Amino acid sequence: MSKGFMDRAARRILNIIGRARVNLVKDSGPVQMVQLTVNDLETIDNIPVVHDFGFSSNPPEGSDVAMVFVGGDRSNGVIVASNHQKYRVRNLAPGESVIYTQDGKQIYLTASGGIKVAANGQPVEVDNATTVTINAATKVRMVTPLLECTGDIVDNCDTTGRSMAADRALYDEHKHPIVNIQTGGSTINTGTPTVTE
Repeated sequence: MSKGFMDRAARRILNIIGRARVNLVKDSGPVQMVQLTVNDLETIDNIPVVHDFGFSSNPPEGSDVAMVFVGGDRSNGVIVASNHQKYRVRNLAPGESVIYTQDGKQIYLTASGGIKVAANGQPVEVDNATTVTINAATKVRMVTPLLECTGDIVDNCDTTGRSMAADRALYDEHKHPIVNIQTGGSTINTGTPTVTE
């Protein structure tokens, strides 16, 4: 083999893997496309990003990326990983994972403290669910100044099946019998309700 062939092959091998910084992201098509700055002299347009199935992200400007160039061809690359040094969540324990955004929202799967959702002062919404079931062994606690519900609330749903609105109607209509009424200055106590809740 000639020295020229060996030099070309060595350059191809060296060019198989590279790193760069994100300038722009086009996220509207079937494949996310990115413009990158490789160095002071090289900018590459329309590099596709490979995301794991079921997960997608839009890396902010300045994110670091790792690229693979098929056959060492700088015109045929694909991004396989990204990171932003400023926004990366640090100091995770072994086995922990976190999904995070640039503005501080997180879903944090901790090693010993359960799952933490940090909304960063923004709404949390669950859409288009037929049923949301929470299986809690001890309790469900809501620390809030106001709890709203647009429909009925049913307690002891597996036994009485009666809503709080139905309980209120019973309460508003129930009567207490007063026995042994005496006139004058007597103090009269009511008996038990005729309808129990």
